[in-house]
Amino acid sequence: MSRAERRATTVPPWALAVAAMLSVQLGSALSVGLIAQVGPAGTAWLRLTMGALIFLVLARPSLRSLRRRDVPALLGLGAATGLMTVSFLAAIERIPLGTAVSIEFLGPLTVAAIRTGNRRALAWPALALVGVVLLTEPWRGEIDLLGVAFAGLAAIGWGVYILLTQRVGDSFTGITALALTIPVAAVTAAFVGIPQAAGHLTWGALAVAAGLALLLPVLPFALEMLALRHMTATAFGTLMALEPAIGVVLGLIVLHQQPSLIQVAAIVLVVVAGAAAQRGGDRRRQTDEPTRNAPLPQLIE
Repeated sequence: MSRAERRATTVPPWALAVAAMLSVQLGSALSVGLIAQVGPAGTAWLRLTMGALIFLVLARPSLRSLRRRDVPALLGLGAATGLMTVSFLAAIERIPLGTAVSIEFLGPLTVAAIRTGNRRALAWPALALVGVVLLTEPWRGEIDLLGVAFAGLAAIGWGVYILLTQRVGDSFTGITALALTIPVAAVTAAFVGIPQAAGHLTWGALAVAAGLALLLPVLPFALEMLALRHMTATAFGTLMALEPAIGVVLGLIVLHQQPSLIQVAAIVLVVVAGAAAQRGGDRRRQTDEPTRNAPLPQLIE
């Protein structure tokens, strides 16, 4: 057991998971300033590139250990991560953070409901969709359709991310997989990120991107990895349903995005639906080894 793990045993695993969610949403909220400078795609590219460099230094993965059958899943996971990150940051440029997180959350929520094998579980994504409609308030005529579309694309990306994460997690330890997939995500984001950021890069922007990379994905991954060693996947997934609510709170505190009472009620619907959809969705591990063959934390945005 490492020193970090020994320290983690004194902290409740749910606290580690909540801290990871706070780091994810804080990183998203603080990205808004960089988005204004280099654009959402430029921000995604910079943040993913910095994160990739950090993971490569920490994990130092050996390409010789790669099996040919693992390559498609690794490339697919990296591409999905890159597209999801760009889409989500493009969404929060246009719509409130809490709304974007709630729409994006429809992706993993739907995957969790389908995994239960119970048709009735599909009622939970439907309930969350009602919450999303209340959040966007289309009857007011002020809805940003492009922002909602970007968040919806991020939801699809997150759903694909989860499915591919399970496959990759069966072959690699979490940090090794991230050291292999985040560089692919950075390259994916580079196709639109570099042209968008060109001419706007400064040393200050690079420093901010490095800090944001620590908030997301480096720190949340470490916290979630420790949490998952002391929690079941179902308990962890249920707790992660709080993420839209955390997005609203940080959107209010950091970005001064004031939700209406209807939107607060809508967030409650999304959180309840997310927690309920996790029931029966646990997946047995294929080994007792704590760090190998365990699904990767689902945190990249």
